[in-house]
Amino acid sequence: MSDDDTPAGFELGLAYPDAEALEAAIADLVEERVASRIAAHDATLWGPDAEEEAAKRLDWVDLHVTSASLVPQIEELRAELNDRGVHHVVLCGMGGSSLAPEVICATDQVGLTVLDSSDPDMVRGVLDGDLSSTAVVVSSKSGGTVETDSQRRAFEAAFRAADIDPSERIVVVTDPGSPLDDLASESGYRVFHADPGVGGRYSALTAFGLVPSGLAGADIAGLLEDAGDIAEDVTADDDTNPALVLGALLGLANAGGVDKLVLAEAGTANRGFADWAEQLVAESTGKTGHGILPVVVASPESPNATASTSDEVLGMLGPMRDDHPVAASGYGFAIDAPLGALFLLWEVATAVAGRMIGINPFDQPDVESAKQAARDMLSGGSAEPDPVFTDDAITVFDTSGWLPEDVVTVSGAVAALLDHLDPEHGYVAVQAYLDRLADPALAGVRDTLATRTGRPTTFGWGPRFLHSTGQYHKGGPPTGVFLQVTSEPAHDLAVPGRDFSFGEFLLAQAVGDGQVLAGHGRPVLRLHLDGSSRAREELLEALG
Repeated sequence: MSDDDTPAGFELGLAYPDAEALEAAIADLVEERVASRIAAHDATLWGPDAEEEAAKRLDWVDLHVTSASLVPQIEELRAELNDRGVHHVVLCGMGGSSLAPEVICATDQVGLTVLDSSDPDMVRGVLDGDLSSTAVVVSSKSGGTVETDSQRRAFEAAFRAADIDPSERIVVVTDPGSPLDDLASESGYRVFHADPGVGGRYSALTAFGLVPSGLAGADIAGLLEDAGDIAEDVTADDDTNPALVLGALLGLANAGGVDKLVLAEAGTANRGFADWAEQLVAESTGKTGHGILPVVVASPESPNATASTSDEVLGMLGPMRDDHPVAASGYGFAIDAPLGALFLLWEVATAVAGRMIGINPFDQPDVESAKQAARDMLSGGSAEPDPVFTDDAITVFDTSGWLPEDVVTVSGAVAALLDHLDPEHGYVAVQAYLDRLADPALAGVRDTLATRTGRPTTFGWGPRFLHSTGQYHKGGPPTGVFLQVTSEPAHDLAVPGRDFSFGEFLLAQAVGDGQVLAGHGRPVLRLHLDGSSRAREELLEALG
């Protein structure tokens, strides 16, 4: 992989099966002035159906300039908190409100606890920390995210129980005029307003990314400077524009049926960047039966990066190397750049790919359906389906009746699910509604199933994936099979002021999303663990 025309300070290497086709695609983008029109906030680029949404979602192009005024405000608040002995920052947020700060802080190696779950054990584990030194950032663009609202309520109660005034510790990030904005003003919380002209997954360089990261100690001024350094390059109508090149590669591959994007950390200093890119690409492109499915893997040696399939683009995140794996499809790239520059580059490239695919990269039409299904279950409008059978410590649920009647073991149920996998275009999605902070090793089942099936396999922690790849699962190509894992918590936890608990809410989210997936014709298998270590052992055995 090599390309000598990338901007100074950046590395971008490409692999492609047809040079003429890629050059023609890039030339078309240059002739149509796509990059400069994005910079000019031209909402007509994605067609008339997308114009209304795009018109209010393009401010992200200028954030390296417009967000600069936030930096001294955030630094001043951090100094105030530190002077009061507050050094630990907890972020309550979902999707675009949490993924960017997680990457920013991991890359800068500063501590940030991200609470993006309804799992009662995970919530309790964070609440049980040292509240005397803790500040909490509550982030929600809409101001009505139920997970974030529930977490806020739990922290307010915990602070009061510890004789700490919540108004001295809770910082709110939201859009102006949202319900959370009104509540925060009434409660005396410090509020940072985000730019309402930026969608959640494009918000890395807004207050949603900068406030929690800056309070935790990350170099947010440097982050904006890095984005500014590449801004001219990625908005230029030029065939060396790296965002046009990357977007053209992804769009051209997708048109040829290469619709999976394997992302591997290959020596990058930007820790966890693939998880942020996963949300950006999947939620932006996965709709109307089209899309690009990101498959995040640990390294270039991981299954799906090695022994890749013909429907995969291989993306290596890190410096150029001679020994990067070669994609079976012929499509691949390696990219290395400072984090702020990567945020902006990938946002432009995703918008470009969306234009080539023919979708609106700024809406998420299928996300609300899962939220509504969860609300219906909590309100009694729908009920949890009856189990098919129980095999020792695991209970098996089949949402839509696809499981053969003669299957009576967990291993048999898993095998039956994988039998539905399209050997040429299918993918496996594992969705674990569990405590990701306490049980991170469970994510290793992704490699297990990828090796077992030879097909692209994703792993998502619930409910955080509902705010990212969940859009692709329901709106993208109907080629996935879905394995949900739920569990009895060690102890449930009430949501203050609500008539449901965290455990009830988490289960409703899993069941609700499963029902929506089944309604789209996707096969869904749910394995419910009894909470014992034996159940986890049986799960791993069945998957392996």
